[in-house]
Amino acid sequence: MGEPVNRTILLFDTERFSHRDDVVQAVLRRSLNAIVDQTLVAAGVEATLQYREDRGDGMIVLLGADVAKTAVLRSLLTLTPELLHDHNRLASRSAQMRLRMVLAAGEITHDPHAGTVGGIVGHDLNQACRLLDSDALRTALAERTDEESVLMVSTQVYEGVVRHGYRGVRPEHFERIELEVKDGVVGAWLHNRHGAAGGSQTGDPSRTARPRSASHAAVGTEGTGTAGDVPQSSRAQAQERPVGAVFHFHGTPEVHGSIVGGDQHGVSGGRVTGDVVLGGVVTKGAPASDSEDGRRSS
Repeated sequence: MGEPVNRTILLFDTERFSHRDDVVQAVLRRSLNAIVDQTLVAAGVEATLQYREDRGDGMIVLLGADVAKTAVLRSLLTLTPELLHDHNRLASRSAQMRLRMVLAAGEITHDPHAGTVGGIVGHDLNQACRLLDSDALRTALAERTDEESVLMVSTQVYEGVVRHGYRGVRPEHFERIELEVKDGVVGAWLHNRHGAAGGSQTGDPSRTARPRSASHAAVGTEGTGTAGDVPQSSRAQAQERPVGAVFHFHGTPEVHGSIVGGDQHGVSGGRVTGDVVLGGVVTKGAPASDSEDGRRSS
């Protein structure tokens, strides 16, 4: 048994593969190999830097530590869907291909035995395979009828690559999910090209809705209980106060006629003249005397 080495783990699985007859399955296997070839070439991955295992309905690909995960991720997000679209345009209905894909990373040990194909082992590989077989990934592909593929990345890949927003990689297009597996719960990130609907399911700080400021919450937030809401006691007090015009007086006010209700806080000059409107009732102010006009002009 060899020493464990760090590898990028790339997994593919064909939807509804076992529902096809043997002839169609052979066509799908060849098409999958061609799509994986072109995807990796576009990412700059040489043949000497990859290890492949054909699993019939899918494929396991291990990439050397020198391969840039950013390049592989961009290729999976852009080129692979285009290649699948091209295939499906020309394929019969029975040979349509849709893929579940997982990009992960971890320690892998190669333990080959003579006459036996394969021999790769490792906890990180097991976890990646569980992501590929998860109900969340299967459901995502089944629901996205306008897409040919779905991609899930491990937490390690998200933290090391995705969240930094490298060229062609949009962190806001990945949604945090938690998957129940045999030995506990595994976190992962599901890609959605339309944006992560509903945000993080685990309260990730980067996706938690931020509370609005008081100035924003005070507008149009009636009954929402936000920071900008007016306390119930203040509302009750406001409702008990008489409704009417509010005057502000500076100096000694002189009012001719009826008493003015409400708060009087200031109209400068000491006298109100002209028409005053109080709740739809027009009150005629007393005309200014010549002596007062003289005082103003002086």
